[in-house]
Amino acid sequence: MQFDRIIKNGTIVTASDTYVADLGITDGKIAAIASALDGADDIVDATGLYVMPGGIDSHVHIDQPSGDGIVMADDFESGTRSAAIGGNTSILAFCMQEKGDSLRHSLDVYHAKADGKCHIDVAFHMIVTDPTPSVLGQELPALVEDGYTSFKVFMTYENLRLRDDEILETLSAAKNTGALVLVHCENEDAIRFLIGQHEAAGEFSAKSHATTRPIAAEREATHRALSLAEIVDTPIVIVHVSNQQAMEEIERARVRGSKIVGETCPQYLMLTADDLDQEELEGAKFVCSPPPRDKESQDACWDGLERGVFDLFSSDHCPFRFNDPEGKLNDKGKKSFRWIPNGIPGVATRLPILFSEGVQKGRIDLNRFVALTATNHAKLYGMYPQKGTIAIGSDADLALWDPNKTVTITNDILQQGCDYSPYEGLTVKGWPVHTIVRGKTVVKDGEVIGQKGDGKYLPRQKSNLVTSKPV
Repeated sequence: MQFDRIIKNGTIVTASDTYVADLGITDGKIAAIASALDGADDIVDATGLYVMPGGIDSHVHIDQPSGDGIVMADDFESGTRSAAIGGNTSILAFCMQEKGDSLRHSLDVYHAKADGKCHIDVAFHMIVTDPTPSVLGQELPALVEDGYTSFKVFMTYENLRLRDDEILETLSAAKNTGALVLVHCENEDAIRFLIGQHEAAGEFSAKSHATTRPIAAEREATHRALSLAEIVDTPIVIVHVSNQQAMEEIERARVRGSKIVGETCPQYLMLTADDLDQEELEGAKFVCSPPPRDKESQDACWDGLERGVFDLFSSDHCPFRFNDPEGKLNDKGKKSFRWIPNGIPGVATRLPILFSEGVQKGRIDLNRFVALTATNHAKLYGMYPQKGTIAIGSDADLALWDPNKTVTITNDILQQGCDYSPYEGLTVKGWPVHTIVRGKTVVKDGEVIGQKGDGKYLPRQKSNLVTSKPV
């Protein structure tokens, strides 16, 4: 049998199995898996490497409107390039509806931003900020049928958040259409109250971002989101969970029979609120929401990854340049934490951090690593088995990992649009040395081999959590 390409002698790792075999690739698909394959001019020797499904980062913000005079650091070219450097072969980016716009118009805008620019494959979650009857009753059903099968709602940020009655209406529309809802859980009224107290006390530094968004504000909103979903009887995803108390709310909801998926991120494993408490405005580099917590919360999130409280490990990549008047150090941001753009970069470092801190330190095994970083994302968001696994007929989206390669993270190797990494100087063991998208090399040994436009848009099926189909 003739193949376009063969990956030889690698250790194949999926969410369920680990074994040594060759992979034959034809027309961008995995065509054969066997102990010894021949019949290709293009041979990749993977001796000593793990051959894993390419990472799927299902929580990424790229080129998103961020307020007057504020510009995100990554467009779709730089964002997907950096993702590929970090072993990712697909991302799910958020498409934000601006007030007064239709969902369809918002999607048209984002497609124009992404089309022809991406190094890896891209799908879109919608962000619903203006849930009018026409949006929920007409637009949403049509878009779900077109393959936009998930969307996000916010319980914080004054210009984005929905009231409880709006959340209920939105959840009901999701149930009726088969869409899956992601929820950002923080209590905006509590946050605004605490901001007022800090300002009255003259507390304006970056560290106040963390103390105005305490664990209780996340826990309460998580409980409320879960309760609203229970009232409507529809599953939801609780994104970027940062602490034990919010985790406990997820576990209690599951005991009651609710279908809930939990997600956490590298910042809640590696950073703490102390990182925001730095001189010379350096703390602004670590401003994100929810904020990093403390060592106890880090330990809890690791426990959640090990025990299955969390099914997803995503980056929440939301990059703003630090030393830039359109970024973290805009004129108002220099004066008050309130105006520091929320978000940190992380799409390139998500996988190496979890591999080094999780697999290499014995917290999770290789199969759990693949599930948390690829397979569960594909299943949950309607891309499986096209994406997220290594099987005959699946897309040949692969990341070849050198488990012994030691790398010290510096911003220059990440090839992103941001001018810093919050993990600068962190040494990790294990690194993706070859990223392949639909059979084509995109990155090899830190060099981008592919071209922008190699990545394609991915329409998706309905979530397995919604359809309850076994996968």
